[in-house]
Amino acid sequence: MVLWVFGYGSLIWNPGFDFDDKILGFIKRYKRTFNLACIDHRGTPEHPARTCTLETDEEAICWGIAYCVKGGPEKERKAMQYLERRECEYDQKISVDFYKEGDSLKPAVTGVLVFISTPDPIGNKYYLGPAPLKDMARQIATAIGPNGYNRDYLFSMEKALSNICHEDDSIIELANEVRKVLNRPKETKITGADASLKSHAPLVSLSALPEGTVANSR
Repeated sequence: MVLWVFGYGSLIWNPGFDFDDKILGFIKRYKRTFNLACIDHRGTPEHPARTCTLETDEEAICWGIAYCVKGGPEKERKAMQYLERRECEYDQKISVDFYKEGDSLKPAVTGVLVFISTPDPIGNKYYLGPAPLKDMARQIATAIGPNGYNRDYLFSMEKALSNICHEDDSIIELANEVRKVLNRPKETKITGADASLKSHAPLVSLSALPEGTVANSR
């Protein structure tokens, strides 16, 4: 048996588990949103961060990386244990078709695993739901948790998508709005490695980032 996992958020630049192959491509009918609460990596229960999940959209495609684990049951088990611990704020695992660039009709891989969050603010305690762009930007600019600032996650997402040559306009718009918040003098003193005020803040390249542990995964 072979395990395939689709990474559309931090798994793109920091998978953190042992895999045998990876493919650049996309899935259909899903879009990224920053509607998921993160209370243990980039935020706290009192001040949750916003991180990526997927929500259905019949017209959308979502680019990312499909990772293949084919080293046998034990290797797959370890990968799943790691992923379920890391992605504990996602309440649903789904199976999707994955397509490679240049062929949007025939899936390159079927049965690819994806972690998502159910858009149910009552039944799913981690689902924040949509908010006005300015409100989301203020939350992301200031939230911080054990793994660092929420904004660093967003800027890393922006850079990772640029590195795979499939930028997401909604991510760019949100990142630029966060930079506007950081630009406001003395409104709230914000420090940190990624408090850059440039339109596209320079970040560590995709290839230079290590395949880290859970503590550094998001």
